[in-house]
Amino acid sequence: MRLSGKTIATAAFTVLLLSGLNLFGSEAAILADGGVSGEKTAAASSVAIDPAAILPAPSAQADSAPTAMPRSGGVDSYYPRTELFMGYSYLRAVPSLESGNRLVWLNGGTTSLAFNLNRYLGIVGDFGGFNETRLLLQTGNPPAALGTYQAVQAGTVFTYMGGPRLSFRNWNRITPFAQVLFGGIRASQESICQGCAPSLPTQNSFAMTAGGGLDVRLHHHLALRVIQAEYLMTRFENVSTGSTQAQNDIRLSTGIVLRFGGAPPAPAPLPLAYSCTVNPSSVFPGDLIAVSGSALNLNPAKTAVYTWSADGGKVIGVSSTATIDTGNLAPGSYTVKGHVSEGDKPGENADCSAAFAVKPIEPPTVSCTANPSTVRPGDPSTITANGVSPQNRPLTYSYSSTSGSVSGAESTVTLTTVGVAAGAIGVTCKVVDDKGQAAQSDTVVTVVIPPAPPKPVVSEMCAVSFARDPRRPARVDNEAKACLDQLALNLQGDAEEKLALVGNAANDEKGGPKLAKERAVNTKAYLVGEKGIDSARISVYTGSADGKAVSTFMIPAGATFDSPGATAVQ
Repeated sequence: MRLSGKTIATAAFTVLLLSGLNLFGSEAAILADGGVSGEKTAAASSVAIDPAAILPAPSAQADSAPTAMPRSGGVDSYYPRTELFMGYSYLRAVPSLESGNRLVWLNGGTTSLAFNLNRYLGIVGDFGGFNETRLLLQTGNPPAALGTYQAVQAGTVFTYMGGPRLSFRNWNRITPFAQVLFGGIRASQESICQGCAPSLPTQNSFAMTAGGGLDVRLHHHLALRVIQAEYLMTRFENVSTGSTQAQNDIRLSTGIVLRFGGAPPAPAPLPLAYSCTVNPSSVFPGDLIAVSGSALNLNPAKTAVYTWSADGGKVIGVSSTATIDTGNLAPGSYTVKGHVSEGDKPGENADCSAAFAVKPIEPPTVSCTANPSTVRPGDPSTITANGVSPQNRPLTYSYSSTSGSVSGAESTVTLTTVGVAAGAIGVTCKVVDDKGQAAQSDTVVTVVIPPAPPKPVVSEMCAVSFARDPRRPARVDNEAKACLDQLALNLQGDAEEKLALVGNAANDEKGGPKLAKERAVNTKAYLVGEKGIDSARISVYTGSADGKAVSTFMIPAGATFDSPGATAVQ
């Protein structure tokens, strides 16, 4: 039974509509499988093609998930705003010629421009041009039977149509589509022989197509249209009868598709990832720990909510950072946990954890020193204790000593040694922190009795010579005064010092003892009379030395003049 053009067009549009409803109603796979078969007899060319065979048919498994092709859900699933197709087309009558059909065997090209209203629905403008290479005419009078091919001279056909397109963008790289186009077709006049009158005049006719195709994406701006197969219906006028009726044809196309506009959608948001760190990771009780969380894949359009918890200590903070108060925590290992949330959907929540340790408080240390470390009885010594707590805990100082007394409770105190006998004094410095942990250190202060001061020693000074003036052997001359002036300065500088003058005479001098006495007395007279020295501070002696001189001796306080052979002058 031969199908009419209206029947085929109605079937194609119904399939297209049902396919669209199925696409919007479920995500079932729609696998299209169309074929064209032809058979050419020896007498005539006829193509036995069922128009329904080239239309997309709903799969018998329409309600099951596809298994042969991965679903599209990422950046490859976007749809371009505009698609420009350019390619080769083949057009011919099928399954048999209708009266008046002048489309027999045509080769040419088709271009179409599709404007996509959304991901699925678009509007298409289609334009095609073909060269007619064969023409099947009824010849003779009466007309001969159909089936004789004749050469065609300069035959061309143009199509111009438009209509809706439904695209199936459920997969990553392939896009099946179905469309129904309406418009017109124009065929130029044709001749069956060189120089013959036109056998067919120029004709314009209504035209429509129903069918679909398959695009394979090569790049987001370029695709390959593997096949586009459509039923084509025309309504040319039969030049023999003048009546208009439908003719059935097929159009097969392939080519490239240029895709414009429509940026790829943002990739599906990655699930939140959250990590956190503590600094420092090991502390002493009472120390603060800084907690920092780092969230990845946050959505800038949403507000992240942070929460913290720990199995020890108090966590303070409601942002990506917090603080752990470890006061009163016992030594041990603990864990802080963080949570970030941007909503209730999967991937909008993430957790993290970090470990920290509380160490036992270390005891303090102390050093103890004394300055000076050696004192005389009754002298003080400064005791200094240098206490250190590794955790800077407050320290209390205390001291004890084996003798003497320590006053004060600071890091520096005083040891008093009044009434302490000579010997070593042990001093203990002790520190205690607020946790009751203590440390101590010892030092020693030695009390010594100073030695008795050395006995003052009589010093012999300069000698006053009387050998220069034989006529006045007891006279104090000017040269002698230089020595005496120096002696006077010494006596004036120390009121406790005294002076002993010992007069001597030569063994061969006549009246030697008398001269020795006069020389000593004259020397004293000079110091007393000329220099103002108290006479009580000057003692005069005569000596037994052989010489015309007066020896001088400085006697410091506490010293005793005792010179062998010296006799005091009365």
